[in-house]
Amino acid sequence: GWAGEGPGASGKNRHVCHAAAQLEMGSLWEEFNRLGTEMIVTKAGRRMFPTFQVKLSGLDPLADYVLLMDFIPLDDKRYRYAFHSSSWLAAGRAEPAAPGRVHFHPDSPAKGAQWMRQIVSFDKLKLTNNLLDDNGHIILNSMHRYQPRFHVVFVDPRRDSERFAHQNFKSFSFPETQFMAVTAYQNHRITQLKIASNPFAKGFRDGDPEP
Repeated sequence: GWAGEGPGASGKNRHVCHAAAQLEMGSLWEEFNRLGTEMIVTKAGRRMFPTFQVKLSGLDPLADYVLLMDFIPLDDKRYRYAFHSSSWLAAGRAEPAAPGRVHFHPDSPAKGAQWMRQIVSFDKLKLTNNLLDDNGHIILNSMHRYQPRFHVVFVDPRRDSERFAHQNFKSFSFPETQFMAVTAYQNHRITQLKIASNPFAKGFRDGDPEP
């Protein structure tokens, strides 16, 4: 698959070979990562928090690019949370992989200049555990670990552009964005950090006194 190549792969088109992506809110992602990030998946689809956002550089300002994301399993295991030790334990083999989907940034395609002008935010992306989802959401198995991947694809105007597909993209993975897909938060410290740092979680913050 074209998405398997990492950044800096040789033989890339000049329109993508210098592309660079910097993860926004890196310190917040690292704070979650230290605790073991969990992301809620629901039947209707749930947005990620932290939101995946990047700052792009090195694109050709006048060329067209499509930006997209996909999510790959980190291993072949299913997990369970051990409350007595506050840790995740392997609990058997992974379930069959959910249908592999990609999420295109809704502004795609756009000129390199537009992508580099501001932070690119994937705030429309939603995660679901509904295998029959027909809303285009990313389908994940609960209690499995995933690595989000981000891809920059040059829109090649050549008529036989599919011959060069492997040269026309560059992929980026940020290890601190790995997460466990869950239907409910398991680690209470993740719940607290989400409430403390998510401006949309104010309802929780104001409502419940600490037990």
